[in-house]
Amino acid sequence: MLALVSVGFIGSAQKKETRQERVERWKNDMEAFQQRRMKSMAIYDVADSLEGRMAEEAVRGADFVLEADAVTFRRGNRVQVNSTTNFISVKGDRAVVQVSPSYFYAGPNGVGGVTVDGVISGVSVTSDKRGNIRYSMNVTGVGISARVDISIRKDSPYAYAVVIPNFSSNSIRLDGRIVPYSLSRVVEGTSL
Repeated sequence: MLALVSVGFIGSAQKKETRQERVERWKNDMEAFQQRRMKSMAIYDVADSLEGRMAEEAVRGADFVLEADAVTFRRGNRVQVNSTTNFISVKGDRAVVQVSPSYFYAGPNGVGGVTVDGVISGVSVTSDKRGNIRYSMNVTGVGISARVDISIRKDSPYAYAVVIPNFSSNSIRLDGRIVPYSLSRVVEGTSL
C-alpha cells in the first residue's frame, strides 16, 4: 500500500515538471515566433519602402497608374472593386479615369463602368513636412472636366485620389496603390 502511495506522489511530481517544461517550451516557441515575425515584418517594410520610392519616381515623372481596390461614392457608399478595371492612369499629358464597380453589367466601356480620358493641365506636385506627396491636376476631355487630387503616403505605394467634377458635385474617391505605368496590369475599356 505504501508503495502505491509513493508511486502516486512521484507520478504527480513528474506531471508538475512536465507542465513546467511545457510552459517553458511554450515561452521559447513564442519568443522564436516573435523573432521570425519581426524579421518578416522588416522584409515587408523594406519592400513597401522600395515600392514607395518607385511610386514617388513614377509620380514625379508623370508615368503612373493608381490601381484602386475601393471606390467611395458621393454619399459615402464604399465598394470593394477589382483593381484591374478601376484606376487613374497618367502618361505624359494624357490621363484616363475608369470606374467599373459592377461585375455583372458591361456598361458603356464594356468592362462594367465608365472610362473617360483627357488632357492634363495645371499639374502641381507638392510634399508636406511629413514627406507625403500630393499630386493635383485638371483633366479635360470629351467626357470629363474635373480636378483630380492624389495623396500618397511617405515611403509607401498606398494612395487615394479624389475626382472632383467641375460641373457637378458627384465626387468620387479611389483608394489603392501607385505603380509605374509599365508595371500596371489594368484593363482599359472603351472611352466615351
